[in-house]
Amino acid sequence: MASAVYLITGIQAAGKSTIAQALAERFPLSAHVRGDTFRRFVVGGRAEMSPQPSQDALAQLRLRYGLAADTADAYAAAGFTAIVQDVVLGDELPWFVDQIRTRPLYVVVLAPRPDIVAVREAGRDKVAYGAFTVEDLDTGLRATTPRIGLWLDTSDLTIEQSVDQILARAEPVLE
Repeated sequence: MASAVYLITGIQAAGKSTIAQALAERFPLSAHVRGDTFRRFVVGGRAEMSPQPSQDALAQLRLRYGLAADTADAYAAAGFTAIVQDVVLGDELPWFVDQIRTRPLYVVVLAPRPDIVAVREAGRDKVAYGAFTVEDLDTGLRATTPRIGLWLDTSDLTIEQSVDQILARAEPVLE
């Protein structure tokens, strides 16, 4: 199979990491690119995202997205199917999509119900929500994020069922 890039996005605790990993495991040659890793590379001067982000935070967010897109493209150029996952909301989604050169490119927006996300967040070891609430980000996702790619409500799906749906229903946003 030829290489491709899948961009998996959604709010924190929507299942991005778990589903991206399970999707990557379905391909014989694949790479799971975790966008948040690039945020953690910044040691001195990291500017965290907030409801009213600083210009530094926005610049670092774009840097992170650009590095993740370049990494996904590099893996795809080497013959891998790259699954890149990160929180990409609002106007940042089309910007991120434009950064990925590999075709085909699939975009999957995980959109479980907020009550499900809250339960998942409560059961995690890490705390993803600081200045944001589940409801804030869910509203932002649904109200400001362009309807690009496959929007998948995973509220009542297992990980395997979610991956099956992605493989069956996702269509390239750019070929």
